[in-house]
Amino acid sequence: MPDVKLSVENPASKAMPEVPPDRVVITVGDVKLTAAQFDQIIGSLPEQYRAQAHGAGRKRFADNITKVFVVAQEGRRRKLNDTPAYRTLSAFSDANVLAGMTVEQLGKENQPDETTVRKYYDEHKSEFDQVHARHILIRMQGSQVPVRPGQKDFTEAEALAKAQDLRKKLMGGADFATLATQESDDTGSGANGGDLGFFPHGRMVPSFDEAAFKLKPGELSEPVKSQFGYHIIRVEGVKSYAEARPDVEAKLKPQMTQKAMEDLEKKSPVVLDPEFFGLEKEAKK
Repeated sequence: MPDVKLSVENPASKAMPEVPPDRVVITVGDVKLTAAQFDQIIGSLPEQYRAQAHGAGRKRFADNITKVFVVAQEGRRRKLNDTPAYRTLSAFSDANVLAGMTVEQLGKENQPDETTVRKYYDEHKSEFDQVHARHILIRMQGSQVPVRPGQKDFTEAEALAKAQDLRKKLMGGADFATLATQESDDTGSGANGGDLGFFPHGRMVPSFDEAAFKLKPGELSEPVKSQFGYHIIRVEGVKSYAEARPDVEAKLKPQMTQKAMEDLEKKSPVVLDPEFFGLEKEAKK
């Protein structure tokens, strides 16, 4: 029997042929779309669909486009494009597309400078603080963490005593990663030397969070009690401003774009019919 190899390749990642951008790739009656125009339409899709439309789903997406143009041409044959309803909806559709393009351009124009980023970081530092820590967990009776095979179900006092003993060994020079692998009841991180990676405020249970963020890199905590047992925590590092800067920018950019849009709204005269929108009733409340 011959070997059969199953492909696990993501179909969306399949490379598709590249053609010159001005080459006409779709013709529907008198409508012609170039490769560049096709890509522009794909660019208007939600991000989660773009890779598929650029890859193996390109033909399926093209089929959907051709259906739109075919039916639209029938609409023109029926002169539906001369109706008031079409003119209203078409005007709004055009405005919606133009607004989307303008918002994208406003986002590119309104980039936070270094002073703005630093000021925001300093004023909201707790939002961006992250520590890199390891821990050793000694579970106690009532913990949600299961007892490891061959291990005793410690009482709270016994768990605390063992945690204190392990801390003494660490203070005496024992390797944290080795002890975590051997002794930690958090088998997930224990298999990785107790490494929890970087985490922000609020990710861990309150007592653990409070203790971890008080430690300096290299410092070892006293046993910290949580509902899981007792933890010995060592902080490996703290996320610096340079490392946090991309997160700050990501937070600021939408805010700056929103402000630019609000400024535009303030400059534009907008009038709503008070009776139609029930504004008179609200004013009387």
